Amino acid sequence: MSEQTADSEAPQEKRSLKTTLKNLGPGLLVAAAFIGPGTVTTASVAGSSYGFALLWAIVFSVVAAIVLQEMCARLGVVSREGLGEALRSTFDNAVIKVLAIILVIGAITIGTAAFEGGNLTGAALALDTVFGGGTTIWSLLVAALAAGLLATGSYRVVERVLVWLVVAMGIVFLVTAVMVTPSIGELLSGLVPTAPTGSTLTVVALIGTTVVPYNLFLHASSVQDKWGTDVPTDLAVREAKLDTRLSVSIGGLVTIAILTTAAAALFGTGNDVKTAADMATALEPLLGPVAEYFFAFGLLAAGVTSSVTAPLAAAYGTAGAFGWKRDLADPKFKAIWALIIVVGATFAAIGSSPTELIVFAQAANGLILPIIAVFLLVVMNRSDLLGKHTNGRSANIIGGIVVLVAIGLGVQSLLAAFGVVG
Repeated sequence: MSEQTADSEAPQEKRSLKTTLKNLGPGLLVAAAFIGPGTVTTASVAGSSYGFALLWAIVFSVVAAIVLQEMCARLGVVSREGLGEALRSTFDNAVIKVLAIILVIGAITIGTAAFEGGNLTGAALALDTVFGGGTTIWSLLVAALAAGLLATGSYRVVERVLVWLVVAMGIVFLVTAVMVTPSIGELLSGLVPTAPTGSTLTVVALIGTTVVPYNLFLHASSVQDKWGTDVPTDLAVREAKLDTRLSVSIGGLVTIAILTTAAAALFGTGNDVKTAADMATALEPLLGPVAEYFFAFGLLAAGVTSSVTAPLAAAYGTAGAFGWKRDLADPKFKAIWALIIVVGATFAAIGSSPTELIVFAQAANGLILPIIAVFLLVVMNRSDLLGKHTNGRSANIIGGIVVLVAIGLGVQSLLAAFGVVG
């Protein structure tokens, strides 16, 4: 009997639905990473400025995220390599290999440090809205909380805490969206792709807030902690696919809920979203005095989850690129995430304008995405690495479409930034 046949007939190959759902986790870490203050702010800006007109961009970004994150999950469970390691081993040319490592360091490590500043600022804004005291002290406390959680050195502990925070903030934002009673007709009209004047950067930002390059590195590594070598490969691939599709869809639904809330409550009123307090103030006539605390809790959960996952992703990506040990308890691994938190806390303590910084960072994220996605497509077609689990024709076509759309939006955003197009 062949190894493949024996593997497919292994007793572990069939699990109950309850057991399968209990195995969800890495996908929810991805959701925890992209539903951060950047998502809350960008979706709020999109809804308050353009109503439901940009809802289609979120739907596209969710589909794109599922496609790309599923590839990373498959890469991790089949090859037992992270994306950084796979990139390093894919290219024989020394120059290309060095460029790939520089890309990882530049786009992932440095990028996550900048995002960490926004994550900590978002969480601090939420706490300041409720308790006062200024954002500096709160950002430092949240940074200490994130560091404490990662310092446990346990993937299981980190995963459980983040999953419950995702559930909590999901409930907050979904309930809020229902309470503002949006127009179903207007909501459905937003599924038709349109780009109102001046919305290009926001469209790119909406995609960048969901399809996050560093999440690709986080996912490919975290699935290995979830599904060990004792789990049959075919079973691990199926469960990782389910985890990815369900978790990213939940994250997309939360993003849609945030945009819906802003569109129904703010669009056409002339109110600009600058901080969490602005959103809470706008919601108060609809939800009462509790709105301020309700929305602040959702933003706090978003900030905490992203404050943990950003440095974790940076550590996974950097360790993989340099061939270091990818272990939460490893000193080098700890040093990477600690550095990201320290740099992020420094950015947050400076106290720059959070809304503009977060939206700009998300737009920059969207510009980096095509490069990472192209690298991922190359890796996912390596039969020597993935065997029968390489990309099929449909996966390559869909992945190619995602890359082309991302490139088009990125080019248009750059042209708009330089005043070449309106």
